[in-house]
Amino acid sequence: MLTEGLPALALLAIAGLAGGALNAIAGGGSFLTFAAMVFVGIPSIVANATSAVALFPGALASAWTYRRDLPQIEGISTGNLIAVSFAGSAIGSGLLIFTPQRRFDAIVPWLLLAATLLFAFGPAVTPFLRRFVRLGPATLMAVQFVIAIYGGYFGGAMGILMLASFSLFGMTNFHRMNALKTLLAGLLNGLAVVIFVIAGKIAWGPGVLMMAAGIFGGWTGAWGAKKVNPGLLRYVVIAIATAITAAFFITH
Repeated sequence: MLTEGLPALALLAIAGLAGGALNAIAGGGSFLTFAAMVFVGIPSIVANATSAVALFPGALASAWTYRRDLPQIEGISTGNLIAVSFAGSAIGSGLLIFTPQRRFDAIVPWLLLAATLLFAFGPAVTPFLRRFVRLGPATLMAVQFVIAIYGGYFGGAMGILMLASFSLFGMTNFHRMNALKTLLAGLLNGLAVVIFVIAGKIAWGPGVLMMAAGIFGGWTGAWGAKKVNPGLLRYVVIAIATAITAAFFITH
C-alpha cells in the first residue's frame, strides 16, 4: 500500500479527477475514489464516506452544466424527488455509520460485485424490462427512495439504477435523464456528507485533495459528455471495476 508521500497524493488526485469525469459521462467514478483511498491505507468506512465528500461537489458542478437539460416530469415535481432522495440518503448514511468496521470490510467485495454487475448489465436489461414494467409516479418515488438508501450507504452504480428507473417511467431523452440523475445524486450525496462530517468519518486531507480534482473532473466531464462516446468509456469502467472487485475478493 502507498500510505504516504507524493505517490499516494498523486494516486488520490488522479482518482478524484477521473472519478468526477466518469460520473459526469458514464458513471462509476466511486469505484476509483473508494479503491484509491483503501489502497493508500484509509479504513473502508472512512474511505466510503470520504469518497462521497470528494465526488459530491463535482456532481453538483456537472448538474450546473446540465441545468438547461433538466426535464419536467409528468406527475412528479423535481422537489418531491429531491425530498425522497434526502430521506433515503439519511437512512443509508446512518446505516453506514453504525455498521461495524469488520462487518463492512466483509461485505465490501460483495457490494463492489453488485455494483459492477449493475453497471455492466443494467443498461442492457432495462430495455427488456420496459416491455413488461412501467413505473407510475408513486412507484418511481418509492424506487428513488430505495436507491437513495443504497446511495447513502455505498453508492456504487447508483446512477445506473436511477437511469433505469427513469427509463421504466417512460423517459427517453438520455441527456435529460442524465441531468436529473446528476442533480439527485449530487444532492443526496451532499446530505450524506453532512452526516458523515458530523459523525467524524471523513479523512480530510485525502478528501479535500480528491474534492478539488473531482470538481474539475466533473466540470470537464459534463462539458465533454456530448463529445465522448459513453458506450466505449463504459467498457473501460467495467474493466476497471472488475479488476478492483477481484482485488478486493483476493485481499479481504
